[in-house]
Amino acid sequence: MAQKPSIPKGTRDFSPIEVAKRNYIIAIMRNHFEKFGYQPIETPSFENSDTLMGKYGEEGDRLIFKILNSGDFLDKIPTEELQEINYKKLTGKISEKALRYDLTVPFARYVVQHQGEIEFPFKRYQIQPVWRADRPQKGRFREFYQCDADVVGSTSLWQEVELIQLYDAVFAALGLNGVTIKINNRKILSGIAEVIGASDKLIDFTVALDKLDKIGEEGVKKEMLEKGISGDALMKVQPLFQFDGSIQEKIGKLSLLLATSEEGQKGIQEMQFVCDKVLQLGLIKANLDLDVTLARGLNYYTGTIIEVAAPAGVAMGSIGGGGRYDDLTGIFGLKNMSGVGVSFGLDRIYLVLDELNLFPETVTNGTQVLFLNFDEAAAFEAMKAIQQLRNQNIKVELYPDAAKIDKQFKHAERRGIPFVVKEILNEEFTLKNLISGEQKKVTMKELVTILQ
Repeated sequence: MAQKPSIPKGTRDFSPIEVAKRNYIIAIMRNHFEKFGYQPIETPSFENSDTLMGKYGEEGDRLIFKILNSGDFLDKIPTEELQEINYKKLTGKISEKALRYDLTVPFARYVVQHQGEIEFPFKRYQIQPVWRADRPQKGRFREFYQCDADVVGSTSLWQEVELIQLYDAVFAALGLNGVTIKINNRKILSGIAEVIGASDKLIDFTVALDKLDKIGEEGVKKEMLEKGISGDALMKVQPLFQFDGSIQEKIGKLSLLLATSEEGQKGIQEMQFVCDKVLQLGLIKANLDLDVTLARGLNYYTGTIIEVAAPAGVAMGSIGGGGRYDDLTGIFGLKNMSGVGVSFGLDRIYLVLDELNLFPETVTNGTQVLFLNFDEAAAFEAMKAIQQLRNQNIKVELYPDAAKIDKQFKHAERRGIPFVVKEILNEEFTLKNLISGEQKKVTMKELVTILQ
């Protein structure tokens, strides 16, 4: 007996209903991206390995799916090198391409490669799948879609203001109320590390601080001490563990803490501008919060850091995030090209909307009416009517075979098709509502009105 086929862990098949729901989210995102002036681009599913490797840190490099060279990829490797078992050295010789890990680095490559054709500032959006050799868990997959919006070629903080508004507009359109848009600044984190005498341990400090909501104050302090951050430094950073109040109150506390740090004060000024303008302009549904523990993407974020949390009560991690990167294109030789961008976690947003029953019923509406097939002559008459209905943007189909009527009815019921046309006679249609059981004769005009 043939073995039942399967798919790799961390990947999924999508049913028609699931695809319809996902397309609903994407359509809303695409609409708002374009309202805000972002233009669509697409890049290849795989890139040259040297484009991706070394851009995400050591952990990121391990999660990149490598593609073996075509043909006999070991043919040109000397036997002694194969016997060395030096995997890193060998990988570079047998794999010259890799599946993209995210959309940001390919975007940076795109900007550098096409800089002569681009009008700066350049606002782009991109909705494509990416791949990561990660451990699958709820809301985390090895193949998933990213939906990114970035602008490069401008240092203006108005871009951050607009991206927060973009998040708010998309989530409001999806009916997802109560999301929290968290904001921080890399310069503030650098300033804190500076004033507590831990500038050389910025990453260790911020990675531990970022876990405050997961392992608590004592857990964070324990990890910092293990990383070599002194007890005196922890005393100075104590205010961060009870960091509550309004955004203005939090900025006031940071101003006192970072009074001696020029870098920290610059971060506070940037934070003040973005928060003031967002709050003055107003948000539709989202909440804005200053979260000083937020430390995502420190390998490349240089200013504002943004993360979006799902509404309270939903067991889900972040559903979006992004920030300011001052020299991302520098990795490909194009210096001084500042940019800022955000990403929407499509799969996680899908799960949240599903959990909260926020998908409109109409999203999964398929065929509205099925014409029964009695014989070739009846099928031809049905197809003439079907053409007219499709011209009215009505989803309609003919049962392809002249099968038993009971079988055709059962097919419509299993498909969830609400109406069936049983017969066409003298330009009248015998229409049956499979939900109510009602049956009546209608004209083409009446049929269109009912189905629309």
